[in-house]
This record gives sequence, structure tokens and C-alpha cells, in this order.
Amino acid sequence: MKIKFFAQGITFLMVAFLSGCASLPNSTAEKINNRQVEFALTQHNTIPVVFENGLGGRIEWWKEVLPQISKDTTTFVYNRPGYGKSDPISTPRDGSHIVEELRLLLQSKGLKPPYILVGHSMGGLYMQLFARRYPDEISALILVDSTHPNQLEGAGALEKQSLWVRGIVGVMVTGSAKEELNLLSQTGREVLSLPTLQNKPVYVLSATEPMQEKSTLADDANEKRKDIARLYPNSKQIWVDSGHGIPLEKPELVISVIREAQTQTKSSQDK
Repeated sequence: MKIKFFAQGITFLMVAFLSGCASLPNSTAEKINNRQVEFALTQHNTIPVVFENGLGGRIEWWKEVLPQISKDTTTFVYNRPGYGKSDPISTPRDGSHIVEELRLLLQSKGLKPPYILVGHSMGGLYMQLFARRYPDEISALILVDSTHPNQLEGAGALEKQSLWVRGIVGVMVTGSAKEELNLLSQTGREVLSLPTLQNKPVYVLSATEPMQEKSTLADDANEKRKDIARLYPNSKQIWVDSGHGIPLEKPELVISVIREAQTQTKSSQDK
């Protein structure tokens, strides 16, 4: 059963079913750079499509997307340190460390840039940082109901939430996820300190169901949901009839946008 709740402007999906379901069919865990990493990799002669999970999310979030895309596309999805079978790590869980770890993983598996980056929720924030820091390594950026860099500012600040909400966050968000959440605002500042992505396709998939919520917190979160597209001039925002869990609820739209990004990238290369 999925339990949804808003906290600091983020919809956390408590996906209990993920902890009990099987991993992706081609997933594996192996030692890379002296630590165990769980990942799934398919290789074809294409630009790699790299997926990043949301806060607390694991590679199973993409189980409805990857089988179709990986038939003819190089794809890479992994569990960040402390998730699934991936070993925890002692370095801070801010975006800078996470991006550098991902780049090292990609290099270790022989996946050379440029990449099409796909990030859901908090993973979208990390992919924003990756794209802004290394724009020459990016072919396209796809944000799937992404966390806003200022998600925990204003009405979204944790200290402004009710004791009930803060209590749920304290109980449900633990381990590596808690460390990432504690550094979310720092990661957001890192994103906004860098120039926005220019001359590269950016797609912003945004969930419509949360837009129906009416409260101070929901209004703030939904304004930020709309504002993400503003951060990327010339981006294409697509409103999806879905809750926050677009990769599981509307995978066909994620697949469609990835295909569009592939076509647009190929067209640019052919010019």
C-alpha cells in the first residue's frame, strides 16, 4: 500500500511494496571503487540514459520504464549509498558528493558522456546539479516531478509544519534518506549558484493531482512545481494526470519523453 503525505513541500511516497518486491531482472550488486553498488545496466550503441531515484526510492521505481527503453538503449540505474544492496558511505549526502559519485560510477562502467539524465523527485534535484555543473556532458535533462532547489524554503520549511507531520518525517525518513533530507537546502543552493542549462533539451514532467490540494503547504509546493520550468528557459513542461509517483503511475509518458529527447539529440548531432 502506498501512503502519501506532504512534508516541506515534498510528497513522500511510502512505498512499502518496494521493500518486498523483486529487484529489476538485470540488476546486480558488485564491488565498484571499493564499495558494493546495486545497479542495472543495459548496453547498446546509443547515448546512455541515466536514472536517479527520489528520496528513499530504489531502482524498482523504474520497473515500468526500463524494460521498454532498455530494449534498444544503453541505460543505467542504481541505488545510492545506503539504499537496497548499496553499501552506506561516510561522505556527506549532499548533491555535490552524490553527483561526483555517480560520475565515477558511470566512468567505472565505461559509460562515456554525453548522457540523457532522468531524475524523479529528489533525484531530479541531483540531476539538475549534474547538468548545471557539467553541461558539456549532457545531451538532455528530464525532470520527473522534481524537487525544487528552494523546496524547503518559505512555507515548505520543516519547522513550519505541524508536530504530526514532523513526527511522521522523523519516523519514516531514516538512514541515508535522512542525511540527504538534512542537506537538501544545501544541495538546492549548489544548484542555484550555477548557471542554468543552456542550448540543451529540458523536459519538466509535473503531476496534476497534487495541484488539487488546498492548504498553505500544498499551495507552496505547487507554486514550486510550476516554477521549476521557469528555472530552465525554453524547457518543455508537460502536465501529467498522476500523483507524485509518475514513473509507476504513468510510465508511458516518461518513456515518450525519453524517446523525444533521443530524437531531438540525434537531430542536433546530424546537423
